[in-house]
Amino acid sequence: MIGVTLTRYLAARFAKTILSIFFTIFCLMFVVVFVEMLRRASDSPDASAKIVALITLMKVPAAAEAILPFAVLFGSMAAFVDLTRKLELIVARAAGMSVWQFLFAPVMTASVIGAISVGVYNPLAAMLKQQADQMEVELFGVQGSVRIDHGVWLRQHGVDGLAVIHATGSAHKGTELFEVSVNVYSQNGGFIERVEAARGYLEPGVWVLNDAVISAPGQATRNVTAYMLATSLTPEQAAAVNTPPQSTPFWSLSEVADNTADAGLDATAYRLQYQALVSRPVLLVAMVLLAAAFSLRFSRMGGVGTTLSYGVASGFVLYIGTKVLSDLGGAGLISPFVAAWSPAIVGVMIGALILLYQEDG
Repeated sequence: MIGVTLTRYLAARFAKTILSIFFTIFCLMFVVVFVEMLRRASDSPDASAKIVALITLMKVPAAAEAILPFAVLFGSMAAFVDLTRKLELIVARAAGMSVWQFLFAPVMTASVIGAISVGVYNPLAAMLKQQADQMEVELFGVQGSVRIDHGVWLRQHGVDGLAVIHATGSAHKGTELFEVSVNVYSQNGGFIERVEAARGYLEPGVWVLNDAVISAPGQATRNVTAYMLATSLTPEQAAAVNTPPQSTPFWSLSEVADNTADAGLDATAYRLQYQALVSRPVLLVAMVLLAAAFSLRFSRMGGVGTTLSYGVASGFVLYIGTKVLSDLGGAGLISPFVAAWSPAIVGVMIGALILLYQEDG
C-alpha cells in the first residue's frame, strides 16, 4: 500500500509540474505570435483583434508540440529538486525504496503524456492549424511571414510530358491554386513553354488555369482564357501534397504518405513525422531519466546549480541530436525509423547508465 500510495503521489506531482511548465510556455508563445499577427493585421481593415486572437489560438497548439520534451525535462528536474529539498525522496530511500522504484511514477507519467500528445493532442492541433492557415490566407492573402516561401511545388508526369508547378498559395485542400506558374517539358526533357495564371483549379484528370499567359521559345506571348494541363492527381493526393507533415494529424499520416507516394512524390517527410510521433513517449522517458541523473543530488552537498546546468545542457544536446538526425532522415541519408528512434533510445540508455553508475556503482 505504501508503494501504491507513493506512486500515485509522485505521478500527480510530476504531471502537475510538467503541465504547468508546458502551459506557461504555451502562454508565452501565444503572446509572441499574437503580437506578430497584430502587426500584420495593421494593414488589413477586416482583421479585428478578436479574429487575430482566434487565429493565434488555433496556430499555437501545433507550434507548442516542439516544446513538450523541454517541458518534461524542466518539469522533471523541478519536481526532483523539490522532492529532494523537502526530504521526501530521502524518506523514501530510508523506507527501502530504490531509485528505480520511485522512478516508476515519473516514467509512467511521461509515457502517458507522450501517448496522449500523439493520439489526442497532435490530431487536434493539426486540424486547428489547417483551419488557421485557411483563415490566414483569406484574411491576409498569404500564409505566415512574407519572408518565407509558403508556396506549393508539384512535379508531375503526364501525357503532355513533365510539368513543374509552383503556386504562392492553395485553398480547398489543394484543389485551388493562386498565382500559378508552370514549366512544361517534353517527354525527352526539352523545354516547351511556361504558363502563368492567377488561379488554377483541379478538375477530374486536368488542371484548369484561368486567364493564362503562355510564353514559348521563338513564339510571341499569347493569352488564353483557359489552359488545360493533363494530370493524374486526385483530390486526395492534392490534399496530401499541400498539407505539410507537421499539419497532418497522426492518424492520417500513413494514408497521406501512401497518397503522396502514389502521386509520384517523395513521402519521406510524412514517414519521418509518423516515426517521430510514435517514438515521442520514449523520448519523453529519456528526458525524465536525464533529469533524474542530474537532479537527485542532495542540496546540502552543494553544487546543485552546476549539476542542474549539466542536465539542461544534456537535454539540449539530445534535442539537437534529434533535429540533426531528422534532417538526415528527411534528406534520405538514413531511414526514417533510425532517424526518429535513435535519439530516444540513446537518451534512455545514457540516462539509465548514469543512474546505474550513481546508485549502484
